[in-house]
Amino acid sequence: MKTGIATVSISGNLDEKLEAIAAAGFEGIEIFEQDFIADMRSPREIGDLIRSYGLEILLFQPFRDFEGLPEPLRGRAFDRARHKFDLMAELGAPLILVCSSVHPEALGGIDRAAADFSALGDIAAERGLKVGYEALAWGRHVNDHRDAWEIVRRADHAAVGLILDSFHTLARRIDPDTIRRIHGDKIFFVQLADAPMIEMDLLYWSRHFRNMPGEGDLAVTSFMRAVSATGYDGPVSLEIFNDQFRGGPPKAIARDGHRSIITLLDDVRRLETGAIAGLPVLPARVRINGVEFIEFAAFGEDRDRLAGLLESMGFQRSGRHISKDVDLWTQGSIRIVVNADQDGFARTFWNANGIGVCDRGLKVSSVADANSRAMALGAEPFSQPLGPGELDIPAIRGVGGGVMHFIDDESGLAKVWSAEFKPLKTPDGSGAGLEEIDHIAETMSYDEMLSWTLFHSSIFDMHPAPMLDVIDPDGLVRSQAVATPDGRYRLTLNGAETHRTLAGQFLAGSLGSSVQHIAFRSGDIFATASELAARGFEALEMPGNYYDDLSARFALGRDLLNRLQAANVLYDEDDAGAYFQLYGRPFQNGLFFEIVERRDGYSGYGAPNAPFRIAAQKRLVSVKGLPRA
Repeated sequence: MKTGIATVSISGNLDEKLEAIAAAGFEGIEIFEQDFIADMRSPREIGDLIRSYGLEILLFQPFRDFEGLPEPLRGRAFDRARHKFDLMAELGAPLILVCSSVHPEALGGIDRAAADFSALGDIAAERGLKVGYEALAWGRHVNDHRDAWEIVRRADHAAVGLILDSFHTLARRIDPDTIRRIHGDKIFFVQLADAPMIEMDLLYWSRHFRNMPGEGDLAVTSFMRAVSATGYDGPVSLEIFNDQFRGGPPKAIARDGHRSIITLLDDVRRLETGAIAGLPVLPARVRINGVEFIEFAAFGEDRDRLAGLLESMGFQRSGRHISKDVDLWTQGSIRIVVNADQDGFARTFWNANGIGVCDRGLKVSSVADANSRAMALGAEPFSQPLGPGELDIPAIRGVGGGVMHFIDDESGLAKVWSAEFKPLKTPDGSGAGLEEIDHIAETMSYDEMLSWTLFHSSIFDMHPAPMLDVIDPDGLVRSQAVATPDGRYRLTLNGAETHRTLAGQFLAGSLGSSVQHIAFRSGDIFATASELAARGFEALEMPGNYYDDLSARFALGRDLLNRLQAANVLYDEDDAGAYFQLYGRPFQNGLFFEIVERRDGYSGYGAPNAPFRIAAQKRLVSVKGLPRA
């Protein structure tokens, strides 16, 4: 099954589009007429250019307002078709997409349309070409793939077939299983697009809000399962209209597209018996069992300040690297690595970003499967020279240029702590009650959010929650949680649209570093808060107005409210349980730590508290993202 993408899906001129599409791994393209009309080269030269990139022209489009026209419009439509067929012959394009008519003078009638397509099929067949008919969701008379199929069936011509587009079917809420009744050999082409569920005009929705499969709310997997059940084994292509993508980097958008289509087809292969023959077999989405370590790049005074902050949170410096200037800090099951070595990636990261999280280790079900799936889905591998006694742990690049290492028990890589670190002291359990990493918050440009959500949900067994708007006093931040089904690994992806927000200040101050805060989980937030205060940890001070409002929103006893306010602990609850949050004051570059307690199955992140937390932090942070004196 060949994979393709419409040239309209990504930005750039034709050469930039082709280079990006080929580099991403696609086998072919749908070429939009607009993409070569403005080009100085002839259609034949453009066709040769496309093939020089190793790409095949799978489809030429669009051809509009053809069927059901009265004379003389009908005759003109056939003249237009002959011209397009001649153009296709020059390009080397075998198939044309004819979309259902929206012409105000078009006449309805299945038989009338079928007769037009039968005649068009004769003209196409004379030239060795084929015609595909697609039902636009806003078509004047035909807006349902079932009607389009009936027209193709009655046309009964070998050169005339059906084109299916997931958006047109799913946007109209047509049951995709109705596709299973179509003859697979009469489906000539399949186009895929997802979209967020928005109530708006279908044409406007389609032209501005389509995105990659897996980035929206439409049942694209069910659609493709139904297509596969027909026996269809032809091209599968992305047709994406999205204002954000049109302004994005072509190579990144094409990479995301290829990642999305391969992930979708792999899912369908697993779910639909006998589907998608000939695809490379990928390992299943990788299970993440938690965070093995978090590594900071920190040098000089930054390192000293971080060490003091870790001590105030109850961490103990328990290990020293056998050959590098790297310390290991531990508490509960949490490992924090502080890397101040002059050679290697941490130094490069610090030079570019300042102090920040440069690396994290993920406990995965299988290192081999994680690495294999990540590479198949276009992740960027990472490696650096190994020092004496160091283990070769596979890694990939993540958000903001950071690194993600994979560790499991079966490979022996979990022995890295005894192999690479000399113990300094045995943890004595005298910490502050921090047990594990609850979640990691990554900050990025809003334009990157869809890409990184897709990255995590395609490689790992992680699922996104609905996107939320977080109000900053100086703007809006979009936030989306992505988590494993059991909650062992949780991320919040926060998209900044302006440098005036706290998230935007962090991005500007750290030059793109991604991890803005880490949340540690405690089994008893109040005991932890007391111990932290005794150690000199500076909690983020919350105003009394917050607790007055809290008493109005929730049926909390006065004793609990007093304890919350005394400790500067924030509170939220849902139908399952309760959530407690204690924030530290902003650290260098706007980094900060959070301590949380989850009770009785609460699965959120305290989103209602975010505006109050941000306002409190901004009272302490300068415009450059640095703590105020």
